[in-house]
Amino acid sequence: MALIVSISGIRGTIGGKPGNALTPIEIVNFSSAYSRWLSEQESHQTQTRKVVIGRDARVSGPIVSQLVSNTLMACGIDIIDLGLATTPTVEMAVTHFKAQGGIIITASHNPAQWNALKLLNSKGEFISGAEGNHLLRLIKNSDFEYATYDKLGKYTVFDFTQHHIDSILKLPLVDVESIKAKKYKVVFDAINSVGAIAIPPLLEQLGVECVVLNDEPNGIFAHNPEPLEKHLGETLETVKAKKADMGIVVDPDVDRLAFIDEHGVMFGEEYTLVAIADYVLQHTPGNTVSNLSSSRALSDITAKHGQKYTAAAVGEVNVVEMMKKTNAVIGGEGNGGIIYPPLHYGRDALVGIALFLSHLSKSGKTVSQIKKELPLYFMEKTKVDLNPETDVDNILKTAAQNFKNENINTVDGVKIDFKDGWVHLRKSNTEPIIRIYAEAKSEEAVKNLIGKVLDSVGLKR
Repeated sequence: MALIVSISGIRGTIGGKPGNALTPIEIVNFSSAYSRWLSEQESHQTQTRKVVIGRDARVSGPIVSQLVSNTLMACGIDIIDLGLATTPTVEMAVTHFKAQGGIIITASHNPAQWNALKLLNSKGEFISGAEGNHLLRLIKNSDFEYATYDKLGKYTVFDFTQHHIDSILKLPLVDVESIKAKKYKVVFDAINSVGAIAIPPLLEQLGVECVVLNDEPNGIFAHNPEPLEKHLGETLETVKAKKADMGIVVDPDVDRLAFIDEHGVMFGEEYTLVAIADYVLQHTPGNTVSNLSSSRALSDITAKHGQKYTAAAVGEVNVVEMMKKTNAVIGGEGNGGIIYPPLHYGRDALVGIALFLSHLSKSGKTVSQIKKELPLYFMEKTKVDLNPETDVDNILKTAAQNFKNENINTVDGVKIDFKDGWVHLRKSNTEPIIRIYAEAKSEEAVKNLIGKVLDSVGLKR
């Protein structure tokens, strides 16, 4: 069993003893502390508090959702429950309903036995590090209380998915008529989660024929839920068998997006943001942002358009903060996360699909042709499991010291920039592992860089 409590929320496996898993006690305590945090926000003190909640299709979702809703209502908060909804749908609903916050019940790419509470502020964005640390102190001290019988919160159910889709279709860079004219055929892997209720309607309204795999939102994931090539054999083969123009895959809460070309070959999740940024920058000159673990290709594309690229620490909240600071027109993360400010400041696979299809249709090219025109890099993402005795800080410190003659960035873990590539080591915020990302101009060079860094700190792949 596992439980990870961090500034971004609480995540754990379902079942087990309190303190060692995501049990009802952890869920109630965390929700109660979130209520107290909301009450402390100056702008919320003179109004009825509202919180939007939504969940992915995990089997544990209904129970977790009911615990969260009932706890918040016991704290005097009104609930707007979107039910099955994507993470970006919940984020957009917070501002639409002028709510004081939101909770997304999803463990994102983690396997089915996991679930989590992701916390949003009144802007529909993830709470900051400082706010998260304060919330953790509230939990530790049980510093919260409940409402009297006459001040309990109310409960409302609302379906917000079509509003989300409508907002995307109205965006100036989403060329609906151009997409419709191409009569594309797409294979979409919904992984038996909420993508099944959101993406087929979007594609239908774009005039796209959609072959849907794993389309029952029952939370019984058809394969490992992280949208990586090694998990997508059925989808790759179906694209070829159906002679589709492309394939689309997402994670269980639909904030990560990856494409497959017309030959059944992965486009590469790192290139989702790069390709969409190339399209956006053609029509909207401006800056870009991604995190330290993302491909150099975005920097290259941004420079091609005469604009400025900036790297942020890993984590959506950090990318969003840097995007606002630099007035970026597009940003995100190399895991397939697209953040498009004209819609909202959150990773959103739906808007990514609409923008990419617009790019595809207006260019008149195939998916593979678009990929060939982008800067070519090879990236490897691996991890090392942590033991209780592992001194992560010392490992990172040693890596920085061993390569002090290279360009070192310690904003988030340790990133070592070599002339011919880079390696980034950081402790995961969501799993008990060290994540290792590396990129270079060839697969052999990537493996050599990883081996060099891991050998220097005594780690094995």
